[in-house]
Amino acid sequence: MLQTLSLITPIFALIFSGWFIRKLNIVGSQASVELNKFVVYLGLPALLFDIIAHADWATIWKPSFIACFAISTFVLFIIMAVVQWRKHKQLANASLEALNASYANVGYMGFPLLLSVFGNDSLTLTLIATIVTVCILFAASITLVEIGLQPKTNKLKLFKTVSVRVLKNPLIFSPLIACIFPTAGIELPDAASKFLQMLGGAAAPCALVTLGLFLGNTKQDLKTIKPTTLFIVTTKLFVHPALTWVLAVYVFNLPDTYTFAAVLLAALPTGTGPFMLAEFYGRDAQTTSKVILITTLLSILTLTPLISAMQ
Repeated sequence: MLQTLSLITPIFALIFSGWFIRKLNIVGSQASVELNKFVVYLGLPALLFDIIAHADWATIWKPSFIACFAISTFVLFIIMAVVQWRKHKQLANASLEALNASYANVGYMGFPLLLSVFGNDSLTLTLIATIVTVCILFAASITLVEIGLQPKTNKLKLFKTVSVRVLKNPLIFSPLIACIFPTAGIELPDAASKFLQMLGGAAAPCALVTLGLFLGNTKQDLKTIKPTTLFIVTTKLFVHPALTWVLAVYVFNLPDTYTFAAVLLAALPTGTGPFMLAEFYGRDAQTTSKVILITTLLSILTLTPLISAMQ
């Protein structure tokens, strides 16, 4: 439990920092919106570019592991999106709520957690999960949000409009352009790598501070949790790792290390990605902020027995 707590404490400290300076009125009510723009337009695109540009396709090509983690993630995303869309008939909101249930915090928590449990061999597996979650899943969610926000029109015009808007999104075109480097075997100059690492390194901390700023603007009552929030929390912390385990053992017959790594990555709490999108597109971020807080807090109790069972 101490191992899990040591990973989660900095997350809450960053969230609290944002909440604290907002409550003291050191920054204004628009601070969360403005800082989130930095994350979306600079920090996270730099991080994604850095990850993809330095990827080695031959090393990360582990088809069974990729399929296991990707299928479990996207099955939950699609099911949750359909359920929420049928309930509210709002595709943009349904996409964000689906992201809440499937977007594991692989980037911020995955690397140090798996490194401590499995050693250096886990870095490639965590990188795969990061690409699936932060790049592919994110792109799918953004596409659905864009479709949901467009006025009803003919399909061809809708396709053109959504395609242009999605490709113009820095979270999409940044990793797409970065694919040129590993594909062509081109190495980034050292200066460019350092720039991306410095800028990308600010993405996760700033996103967490942004969440704290948002919470400082609103009153959060965790005593009354909506059924939708509870449903999403349960799906993320229990259904996601359970489905991943079933696929790993009974469908793909993964080695024990790969199985444990996939399950542990799927069991991570919801990351800040859904919150960033909710803020960026001006959607209601109340549910998202609660899901991130609750899943992160409860992950102390859910990750600890999993780690104990693997050792």
